[in-house]
Amino acid sequence: MNVFTLRALSLMLISMPVIAHAHEPETLTLITYADGTRGIKTPIDIGPPGPSQGDLFVFDQPLMNEQRQDIGSNSGYCVNTLPEKHSQCQWTLLFSDATGKTADSIVVAGQEHESGQSIVAVIGTTGKYAGFSGEMSTEPNADGTFTQILHLSRSAR
Repeated sequence: MNVFTLRALSLMLISMPVIAHAHEPETLTLITYADGTRGIKTPIDIGPPGPSQGDLFVFDQPLMNEQRQDIGSNSGYCVNTLPEKHSQCQWTLLFSDATGKTADSIVVAGQEHESGQSIVAVIGTTGKYAGFSGEMSTEPNADGTFTQILHLSRSAR
């Protein structure tokens, strides 16, 4: 091996960690609260009286940050798939700018349990969250709010 080849190989090996680091995905953890005590909540009883398969629950609730300040809305619906166990849900976290106009959004969907923690998929994003994917854990709190923790990532730009 000549000196030129050896130098070229050394430069490649030295620069590999820098190149690999440049392609690491951008990650973000976002904690929000949906306020189930405010907003509009409409149960729609489709089948026999009481909880039954196919019943709907439609909602539009305030979305809050970790300091419990309103930052937008949490809007969507659930279809009861196994009464008193879980529903199939889809909703949008809408983030407002300083003027109150919707600036960014994250859409989630999946099975939400009647109690305890649920994990749902992030299925779409806009605004500053465009290109992110991931999952969200959601869990009811004793005060009627829901803790929503989003784990997001997107390819390096």
